[in-house]
Amino acid sequence: MRRLAKSVVLGAWLLITIFPLYWILITSLKPKSEIFQVPLRYWPADLTFEHYQDLFSFAEFGTYLLNSFFVSMISAAVVTVIGILGGYTLARFSFTGRGPLMLAFLVTQMVPLFIALGPLYLLMSDLDLLNHLAGLMLVYVAMLVPFSTIIMRGFYDRIPVALEEAAQVDGASRITAMVRVVIPVMLPGIAATFIFAFVQCWNELFLAITFIDSEDAKTIPVAMNSFITQYDIDWGSMAAATVVSVIPTLVLFAVIRRYIVEGLTAGAVKG
Repeated sequence: MRRLAKSVVLGAWLLITIFPLYWILITSLKPKSEIFQVPLRYWPADLTFEHYQDLFSFAEFGTYLLNSFFVSMISAAVVTVIGILGGYTLARFSFTGRGPLMLAFLVTQMVPLFIALGPLYLLMSDLDLLNHLAGLMLVYVAMLVPFSTIIMRGFYDRIPVALEEAAQVDGASRITAMVRVVIPVMLPGIAATFIFAFVQCWNELFLAITFIDSEDAKTIPVAMNSFITQYDIDWGSMAAATVVSVIPTLVLFAVIRRYIVEGLTAGAVKG
């Protein structure tokens, strides 16, 4: 009876969790006349892909998708590399100011982003980086590096220093020990940091809508915001855009999951 009750509760919770995703999917497949039809239909009477066709035919959604993917991948990769190096420095070296530096990293996460919006906008304007993906990536990297460094430092603290010392006794340099011994064990942490940075960049709207106004440089969140007009909201196109924008994230999680599993065993030692 306890197992049955547990299964029922978990099943009900799973349905509650999945239902919003299901509703977005069927909304994207409904004609405009059925979206607000009363009584509500839980499956479209007339299945249509017109909203998806509109996305790629009229809204140039493919360009927005490529822009978001390019910005998110490059920004996440740079943030992860900096986080690997910075986290290693904070975890393995003692130097004057390490404590205040870590505190400063944490404090930056407590400051509301809109406070720095004015200075950031002026800086991007002076550097002629408005309406450029490079400027958006620069801001994303600066925004995500502190927290990502703290995350990586936490993963380094869980790895015994004895692993590196054993490699150095065998003749490896510190860099070689880091790359060949520590990094394989750190794969779960690296994957987690990359996913965190990628998702943050992929979903970010506030900075993107401030710095990007050109049609050629719009990202997915900015493009989806354009479906909201003064007098109407194109719910069908927005639902279709949501479904399409979720796919790359799901694929990334599926790929990274394999590396996480490999990372759990790659650094195993005996004795």
